[in-house]
Amino acid sequence: MKKISRIAMLAAAGLFSANLMAAPIVVKFSHVVADKTPKGQAALKFKELAEKKLPGKVEVQVFPNSQLFGDGKEMEALLLGDVQFIAPSLSKFDRYTKKIAVFDLPFLFQDIDAVDRFQSSKEGQKLLTSMESKGIIGLAYWHNGMKQLSANKDILMPESVKGLKFRIQASDVLEAQFKALGSSPQKMAFAEVYQGLQTGVVDGQENTWSNIYSKKFHEVQKTILESNHGIIDYMVVTNAGWWKKLPADVQKGLREAMAEATKYGNDLANSINEADKKKIVADNKAKIVKLNKEQLAAWQKAMAPVWKKFEPGIGADLIKAAQAANK
Repeated sequence: MKKISRIAMLAAAGLFSANLMAAPIVVKFSHVVADKTPKGQAALKFKELAEKKLPGKVEVQVFPNSQLFGDGKEMEALLLGDVQFIAPSLSKFDRYTKKIAVFDLPFLFQDIDAVDRFQSSKEGQKLLTSMESKGIIGLAYWHNGMKQLSANKDILMPESVKGLKFRIQASDVLEAQFKALGSSPQKMAFAEVYQGLQTGVVDGQENTWSNIYSKKFHEVQKTILESNHGIIDYMVVTNAGWWKKLPADVQKGLREAMAEATKYGNDLANSINEADKKKIVADNKAKIVKLNKEQLAAWQKAMAPVWKKFEPGIGADLIKAAQAANK
């Protein structure tokens, strides 16, 4: 009887151990924008696909709107293992590799299709693994869209923004961009931008249509210049040490889910931006100004010195590869 009881206890202990082993891997995905933005939608699609491909093996928890970490803390949280996936703006990576600053060069890409072609190229894909020695592995590029410039006054030509304070992401290139215009760049967390614009801490900002609309920036700005002078795209990254310890089948499933979510999100980005632009027009709170060829050329000329300043760190060959994506 004692032998049978001991066998039963061992069996129960084995079952308990097996249940512990079968607990799903929790993947915390933190980001700083709203669910209804392109990044927000892509993150939710990734969750759906990952849990479908790896049932019982993976649980993806998505935290939007800086619920866990703001854009000033999320990279540190990733490196500490407090989250497993983040999707920062490409501007956030210049402290880890100067080459990714290529994406911040003003007027480099003609449109989002050119961005996509470069990111899919050999040179673009190589950038995903350029920070592995720093503990970061890139898995995908996610589009948001082309940047527009807004301010609390009428703006049209480069000289009209001289002396204005513009919110920027933490990027040396973006800082130089506004200094080239005679403006004052102010680094500020994304979650603080609306209040900063509303209270006059900053006079203007640069963002995509979807970010402008979802965060209601157009309600506290007088003019939005349809400049398309840059991009806000993201790199989905994970902690290199955590990623390499995952079972091969989990890695494979997560990569497949990421690839499908990337296509979904990038296809969605253009339509959301166009729809949100129309909503901003309909709200009639900020005036949208389009540039003619001469005005566009003036902005390009004003920002041209930024290219020369950062070419040594980025590399002339990489800039040429990006330019080659234009048609």
